Amino acid sequence: MDSFSTSMDLVQFIGKLGDLKDEHYQLIVVQSALIELMIEKGLISRQELEQRITETDRLMIGSPYPMA
Repeated sequence: MDSFSTSMDLVQFIGKLGDLKDEHYQLIVVQSALIELMIEKGLISRQELEQRITETDRLMIGSPYPMA
């Protein structure tokens, strides 16, 4: 943790990380609800969704988060 110049910088960083986690959770909840609604309304099937997820995952070459 030497990269933080003060303890307050560290506290602010941890707070921002917590905010990001909350935002991420909310986005996942909304995404899940939208997917379920689309499936219920017959706009897409689970099989189509799974196929698209697989296809999209194959397009990802390497990690989207390279390690330094």
